[in-house]
Amino acid sequence: MPADFPSDSQDDSLVAKGRAGDNAAPLSISEISGLLKRTVEERFGYVRLRGELSGVKRAASGHMYCALKDEKAVIDGVMWRGNTQRLAFQPEDGLEVVASGKLTTYPGRSKYQIVIERMELAGEGALLALLEKTRARLAAEGLFDEERKRALPFLPRTIGVVTSPTGAVIRDILHRLADRFPSRVIVWPALVQGQGAADQVAGAVRGFSALPEGHPDRPDLVIVARGGGSIEDLWSFNEETVVRAIAECSIPTISAVGHETDTTLADYAADKRAPTPTAAAEIAVPVRQELAATLSDFGARQQRAILRPVQLGRERLEARVQRMPKLEVLLQPQAQRLDDAATRLANGLRDRAARARDRLQSDRARLNAPLLKIRVEQAQQRLTAVSRLMVSLDPDNVVKRGYVRVIGPEGKTVTTHAAAAKEAALTLKFRDGDLAVTTGKAPQAPTAPKPRAKRPAKGTPPAQDDLFG
Repeated sequence: MPADFPSDSQDDSLVAKGRAGDNAAPLSISEISGLLKRTVEERFGYVRLRGELSGVKRAASGHMYCALKDEKAVIDGVMWRGNTQRLAFQPEDGLEVVASGKLTTYPGRSKYQIVIERMELAGEGALLALLEKTRARLAAEGLFDEERKRALPFLPRTIGVVTSPTGAVIRDILHRLADRFPSRVIVWPALVQGQGAADQVAGAVRGFSALPEGHPDRPDLVIVARGGGSIEDLWSFNEETVVRAIAECSIPTISAVGHETDTTLADYAADKRAPTPTAAAEIAVPVRQELAATLSDFGARQQRAILRPVQLGRERLEARVQRMPKLEVLLQPQAQRLDDAATRLANGLRDRAARARDRLQSDRARLNAPLLKIRVEQAQQRLTAVSRLMVSLDPDNVVKRGYVRVIGPEGKTVTTHAAAAKEAALTLKFRDGDLAVTTGKAPQAPTAPKPRAKRPAKGTPPAQDDLFG
């Protein structure tokens, strides 16, 4: 055993004592930790480590803690809040990165660690792996589903563009819009590459979406545009904050990032992907000349549609007119019947006149003066006989011979005692006048006015009051 380490048999004391030739006092844990810390920091002042991230977590203070590992070893790492805010990507477990910083120790746990000042992905393969991992996670949330995507407005009045105001992209979009259909364009300036670009793009999209309905500056369509570049240049449009802002936008969106072969996660989240910013302008609006031609064609088709029934009706009418018989043909049977009737009428009138003439000649031959004279004499004899009969039967002639005629209220001759007793008043007709008398019976409602009694002639004896009294 070396002389510097005496055996237990030589040192059996319970209290630590100095040894011969030893002039160094024992070091405390803090002292040795400090010596180790200075040694490590002086020896490894700045290093770049390549490894796979593991156990990534962020503290409430904003600091990030992680571990870098490879197949055989692991080293802890810490990144302070100021540096984490400048990261161009979101660190996740499993990513292969290159971390730059200085090695130091953490005496509280007797560990050494790297204080990371800068972190980058370890090559394009790692970047693509992070991209695919982020895409799968967001797709699982439904951000890329086709069902949630909306149709673009046919003719937006106002178009919002999120891009750099100084690049060639906005000029290409404005030029293409002016050629197709001049529209109102509102540009929301934003960085499209580098530190803070993702936050500015996401803020611009959310700013357009937050404008209330009816606001004069609220666009009908939002275009997120950027020119071509490498995957690192376009990485801002793969950031989760940009993808979520586009997916949550209340306005239909078009993603026009990079060239036709470039694809970002913003393309999956947008309602429509355009291969280039110029193509986005072509998708956004139709061609005004084509619209005018379409409207003109619709007008011509409408006019033809309106006139076609009229033309068909005219053709059908002409065809039916041609098939209809002529007016002369329709009237020929009636005209013939009229002519036949006129002929028959004329013949009939002539026949009747001839027959009447013949009868007249025949009657004229039978009518002669002696016959007429005999018939007149016979008629006069009959009339004389009737006159004598009337005179003999006239009751007034009987009255002239001294008889009296009894007349009832209705002007009829009363011939029996019973009939006279039924009447309340009677009229006696004498040769020289009438006399009104009563029978003593109660008068009944007269059915006709009583004739006024005539004043008796001078020298006539007064009338009796009651014929049967």
